[in-house]
Amino acid sequence: MRNREWPFDKEDMAEAVRVLKAGGVILYPTDTVWGLGCDATNAEAVERIYRIKQRQDSKALIVLADSEAMISRYVAEVPEVAWDVIELATRPTTVIFDRGLNLAPNLLAQDGSVGIRLSREAFSSQLCFHLRKPIVSTSANVSGQPSPRIFREIIEEIRQQVDYVVRYRQDDIKLASPSSVIKLGRGGEVKIIRE
Repeated sequence: MRNREWPFDKEDMAEAVRVLKAGGVILYPTDTVWGLGCDATNAEAVERIYRIKQRQDSKALIVLADSEAMISRYVAEVPEVAWDVIELATRPTTVIFDRGLNLAPNLLAQDGSVGIRLSREAFSSQLCFHLRKPIVSTSANVSGQPSPRIFREIIEEIRQQVDYVVRYRQDDIKLASPSSVIKLGRGGEVKIIRE
């Protein structure tokens, strides 16, 4: 069932949220490429994503948030410049903050930093809103392989290892790109990691 506010199926959303709350891993469309997602506060679910991607857990994962308020709950200190970066961004932009809070420890980089992106895409934003927590957003591929820009680029090996595959946007053929990545230092300095 669809309505004007939600361009997607409510049952699809409800099942994705149910799986996330139960500690599962989903395959879902994000504001960039197709992603593997889980509750960003659940260390066991985060560990499963590392295993699915065949990726070392020393490499941090990005998370999505649905609001500035959510970002503030999961970062020790948000520099003022972060709000400017988020507001002025013309494309999806991940901001790396110095110290993540209240997140799965194995999600954070070795220095305690965390990459968070405020999602303006309908489905992923609503996922965060209904879960009431940030969601891991990492490309749905084996580490080192190309990121899946559309659903059909996701290999079967990845599809078979998740608990739920979101139906929304599976037929979308518009090729997506990864986000820009910007790191913010304690003194307000801005460093571009990926344009």
